[in-house]
Amino acid sequence: MKVLLIIPAYNEEANILKTCTDIKKYSKKFDFIVINDGSKDKTGEICRENKLPCINLVHNLGIGGAVQTGYKYAYENGYDIAVQFDGDGQHEVKYVEDIIKPILEGQADFVIGSRFVSDLSEFKSTGMRRFGIKVISFFIKLFTGVKIYDTTSGFRAMNKKIIKEFARYYPTEYPEPVSTTELLKKGYQVEEIPVKMKDREGGVSSIRAWKNAYYMINVILSIFVVSIRRYK
Repeated sequence: MKVLLIIPAYNEEANILKTCTDIKKYSKKFDFIVINDGSKDKTGEICRENKLPCINLVHNLGIGGAVQTGYKYAYENGYDIAVQFDGDGQHEVKYVEDIIKPILEGQADFVIGSRFVSDLSEFKSTGMRRFGIKVISFFIKLFTGVKIYDTTSGFRAMNKKIIKEFARYYPTEYPEPVSTTELLKKGYQVEEIPVKMKDREGGVSSIRAWKNAYYMINVILSIFVVSIRRYK
């Protein structure tokens, strides 16, 4: 089974080398590709100098566009499993084994690495963001009947069929909760697996506190629109 870790990176000069070095040290079984999303810092230069596999986007597409670039790469190169893996040092590569296991065993099509289904992860994000995640979780359950606890997790694994779907279409706005809702409405088996996450080791998150209310209102509207679509 060919496994690819897709690492979206925007202005991650403080973290990207360590993130990729940790992956290479942990296992040779996983390939990885950095998607440098039009960074204005030295992210691209660091990847080039250290010969890290990297696709450099000329313009900043945002997390949705950057990750979809990775899914297109995974699809075109015949990967069986793709794993979205943050470039900011929050995710630990050893948990990749855990989140791909249900896919390998045929028990799930899509697996979310979750901070909230156990007490494994001491880092849970800020109180305001946790509140927003709970609200989004409520509406996903309301519209799909399935409870998803870590609705904004960027640590996600999928099988070949979903790689193909995401390579063709992937939401650019609020991609994690919206894409999860779409998969549930289409009848895919989605599972959450406990993982340990850390606070970012450097740099600044692209989601600022002042955006939280705006983000939450718009993601709920997007989930509603997705939930009323007809899927074949």
